[in-house]
Amino acid sequence: MKINIAATKTNLLKSKKLLSLTQEGHDLLDEKRRILINELTSIIHIVDRLQREVDSALHQAYSLVDKTVIIMGRKRLEEISFSIDIKTGLSISERRVMGVSLPVIDMKVRENPPYYSPHEVSFYVDEVIARFKEVLKLITQLAEKKIALIRIAKEVQKTIRKVNALEKIYLPFYEDSVKYITDRLDEDSREAFSMLKLIKERIRK
Repeated sequence: MKINIAATKTNLLKSKKLLSLTQEGHDLLDEKRRILINELTSIIHIVDRLQREVDSALHQAYSLVDKTVIIMGRKRLEEISFSIDIKTGLSISERRVMGVSLPVIDMKVRENPPYYSPHEVSFYVDEVIARFKEVLKLITQLAEKKIALIRIAKEVQKTIRKVNALEKIYLPFYEDSVKYITDRLDEDSREAFSMLKLIKERIRK
């Protein structure tokens, strides 16, 4: 790497300070990268598990709907569905991991059962309602983790780019600068010493 800097003690001190700060910044970013990758790996496993649970829960819920339709008929089931008053609300807060803002989503279910007379209504209807409420909770958890996954993945990419820049550009530059200035100052010092010695010898003559 070509160094274009004056070989002075001031520049040597400045380069050493910049090298120290760059190394410290690299260490901090490398630690951040490690923590974020661990968090990312953990969330990937959680997302994978939740996705399987959501798929399974939806399959079971819709299978139960099919059974209920067979028992009660589609028209009767639609009529009952109009009487069901269930409202959901989401509250979203945040938590931070290494400077990354991650969502915390809480779903509240507001309901006022019973929605209909139990007379001539299959118990499968209540089971369907319970199953889909559980599906909604799982989907909320999955959404929370998927958003966190995307945000952490982006931050990991940014952090890796910064670490690589420090490792491949800035640290080598400051290390070479310190070495270059040190070598030049040592060379100048040897030349000055040789010149002084030569002058003393000539004076003695």
